Amino acid sequence: MKRKSMLALLLAVSMTCSMTAATGAVAYASDDTATEETADESTDDAEATEEDADAADEEATDAEDASEGDEDADQKAADEVAALIDKIYVQERNDTTDEDCKAAKEAWDKLTDAQKELVEGEEASPEYFGRDTGDASKDDPRNQDEIGENELLVVSFGTSFNDSRAEDIKGIEDKLAEAYPDWSVRRAFTAQIIINHVEARDDEVIDNMQQALDRAVDNGVKNLVVQPTHLMHGAEYDEMVEAIDGYKDKFESVAIAEPMLGEVGDDTTVINDDKKAVAQAITDAACQEAGFDDMQAAADAGTAFVFMGHGTSHTANVTYDQMQTQMDDLGFTNAFIGTVEGKPEDTACEEVIAKVKDAGFKNVVLRPLMVVAGDHANNDMAGDDEDSWKSQFEASGDFDSVDCQIEGLGRIEAVEDLYVEHTKAAIDSLGTADDAEATDDADAEASDDAAADDTATDDAAETEDAE
Repeated sequence: MKRKSMLALLLAVSMTCSMTAATGAVAYASDDTATEETADESTDDAEATEEDADAADEEATDAEDASEGDEDADQKAADEVAALIDKIYVQERNDTTDEDCKAAKEAWDKLTDAQKELVEGEEASPEYFGRDTGDASKDDPRNQDEIGENELLVVSFGTSFNDSRAEDIKGIEDKLAEAYPDWSVRRAFTAQIIINHVEARDDEVIDNMQQALDRAVDNGVKNLVVQPTHLMHGAEYDEMVEAIDGYKDKFESVAIAEPMLGEVGDDTTVINDDKKAVAQAITDAACQEAGFDDMQAAADAGTAFVFMGHGTSHTANVTYDQMQTQMDDLGFTNAFIGTVEGKPEDTACEEVIAKVKDAGFKNVVLRPLMVVAGDHANNDMAGDDEDSWKSQFEASGDFDSVDCQIEGLGRIEAVEDLYVEHTKAAIDSLGTADDAEATDDADAEASDDAAADDTATDDAAETEDAE
């Protein structure tokens, strides 16, 4: 019995051990399986992450390529407009000028704001079409037909700045039209570059010299008086005279009036009533704008006025030194004449800065000595670039204040009156020419009559001798 019990007990223990071992093996197997599954899942996750990264890289690359493609397209569109602008930025008109002006504006209007900022050419820039220069509708191109027998053609270099064109050039033309109602006032610009700019941007068509003269001929004008708004007898004036000379035989009479400052003179000491009138007019206007009663009051306040002209390589450049002489003769110790192009050399910006400094003035007012307040006045004089006159005066560190008056001479009433006087002299010269021609005709007729009487007397004497 004991033996049997002992065997049973041993058997039970043996079975229990076997079951435990089996259970452990199963557990170990389960752990291995779980580990393998976890490893597989980690591998899958890594592969998925890698695929996502690749996809993201591809998307980024595609986006970058697309962006570069858009930038290339934007630049291409801007370059096409720049080329169209450069094409019309020329001094010669041709058979396609009107079409080219229209094409440039239409192409510009199609650009986005971002594309417009990219426009850059030899002469082209976003400012060509984008800069606001005022309301062009205030101007009058004066290119109408039905002129009549008497035409007063006002010739200007021109400006693309709308406000200045209306106030300065149109102001002079209006004054002349008021003074001479029996004469039809018409306009011509000598700068084709400006004519093209205004036509392309504002759809305002202004005649050049040839167009204006052809218009006069086609309209049957008999008497032509030309009033240039040019400052002096310079290169532009000479070119104008040359153009008119080619048409003189198409009119019964032609007269060219004096430019603003009259005859040039031989040297810096030669001044005249025209220069005196302009010197007084521009200083009066400058003082009024700056809040001074006169030039002496400004000088007492330490303020100098610098009048900036254009400058020229023409022999007429002596006019600027003559204007300085005129200022000195009027006692204006605080008036200084300068030129954009630095011709003559003593009117260059750095020279004028030195003169104003040496004279002891601490406040400076810059103002254009030009008929219009256009590109030179707005950019070369009053611009923010480091080479503008305003910037150079400020950079010198010699002055407490530097201010700008952006106003052309053409809007000053005294200057307009001066043009009226010059035009009157030209009109009067036509009458003098007619009187001289009539006198010559009368003298010729009298001579013919005298010759006829002598012939008759001789014939009578011969008849008497024959009898």
